[in-house]
Amino acid sequence: MTTHTLKVAGVAVDTRHWIGGERVASAGTFTDVSPIDGGTIGEISRGTAKEAAAAVAAARAAFPAWAATPRAERARILHAVADGVEKRIEELAIVETTDNGALLRSHRRGVMPRVAHNFRFFADWLLTLDHEDFETRGHTNQVSWDPAGPCVLITPWNAPLMLATWKVAPALAAGDTVVLKPAEWSPLTASLLADIAAEAGLPDGVLNVVQGLGSEIGDALTSHPDVRRISFTGSVPTARRIAASAAANLTPLSLELGGKSPLLVFADADLDLAVDLAVEQYDNAGQVCLAATRLLVEESVAEEFTRRFAEKAGRLTQGDPREEATDIGPCIHPRQLEKIDGFVRRALANGARAVIGGHPGDGQYYAPTLLTDVAQDSEIVQEEVFGPVLTLQTFTDEEEAVRLADDTRFGLAATLATGDPERAERVTARLVAGTVWVNCFFVRDLRAPFGGSRLSGVGREGGTWSFDFYCDLKNTVTAPRGWSHSHG
Repeated sequence: MTTHTLKVAGVAVDTRHWIGGERVASAGTFTDVSPIDGGTIGEISRGTAKEAAAAVAAARAAFPAWAATPRAERARILHAVADGVEKRIEELAIVETTDNGALLRSHRRGVMPRVAHNFRFFADWLLTLDHEDFETRGHTNQVSWDPAGPCVLITPWNAPLMLATWKVAPALAAGDTVVLKPAEWSPLTASLLADIAAEAGLPDGVLNVVQGLGSEIGDALTSHPDVRRISFTGSVPTARRIAASAAANLTPLSLELGGKSPLLVFADADLDLAVDLAVEQYDNAGQVCLAATRLLVEESVAEEFTRRFAEKAGRLTQGDPREEATDIGPCIHPRQLEKIDGFVRRALANGARAVIGGHPGDGQYYAPTLLTDVAQDSEIVQEEVFGPVLTLQTFTDEEEAVRLADDTRFGLAATLATGDPERAERVTARLVAGTVWVNCFFVRDLRAPFGGSRLSGVGREGGTWSFDFYCDLKNTVTAPRGWSHSHG
């Protein structure tokens, strides 16, 4: 075992970059800390412009052969990657829980199986990807999806491997090569993914993983002239920086950004269901971009809803995410905890009332919080907190509900609880959101488009939409008169 290998809950994790099929160390490192107890996990290779350039060069060199690889072979290798993920679900789960503090039981039962499914889905979708030919005045139009080239994928810390593979899988299926830059607060499972992909037979340079701190490596990746696509999930300020960096080369972007999503509860809703949906927003300590953090409840049922919500939320168990009984784990980092608490303290100082919570716990844990008496234009209603903090406002009619729901800069998702199908149809038609759930939450089909409106993002991914982004679409128009013979 080398000094570049960590033992994380008994699992060996290499702390170096993965570039061109080889492990590459940097001169510097950064410290990875577990949110569970604040303890140091280890030192991770800290990439700079040097490693960024090497990774892009490796991706560029590997691109022609991978792009020319037949679809069926690319699909076979992606299925082999999925096989490798499934064999290591327990290892991936415990490493990710240690690294980012999300529930171990969720990683075992939902998240890591979904990682494997991401590869299988896009492998299978690739084999069915087609477009019906059409004619124009007797000319045949044939649409094809051509691999675009090296892609830079920058992923967040709240669901590190699942959100990384949501990008990596379609990019590889499309015939692109990848430079993956995981979040510095949760880099470990990306390193394990590199091992799994290599064992599955993915050619050297097709997937590269570089670790580093924000713009220190990110600017070099996103401004590189050989990069053909950039996909980013994260904050609006970082997205603005990436867009500015990519502008010089007009590199196409896919941006999945923040949210301030509403949950609309009408008086005709099943109130127990509505409460269940609301409490579910504390999942992953509220560190979910899609979370419906603004509860909008019809005035006539608001008091009863609030009572039931406080009762159900009060039964949640917060603690060590490795324990089966735990419902809410820690926040990812001390800086994130401080940010969350700052939002809440300012809201309370401005007249908000805490129905539950409103304060941090021990270590990196923040008490599940519900704030009422908040103004629509207040910071706590308008800005993304990204923690276990919800607000509750009331409305008197459908018109006011829609007005409040749409009155932010964001438009990632919305959730609606109602017993009236016609109302559901009317309201969802007026909501500004990339995804709307009616009487459910977090149901995701990879065939469906996913993305946000307004400041919640640019573009859509999922199914054919992913291939539309990761490919250059080509239309070949053939004349109707057959082929002329060449001379000579």
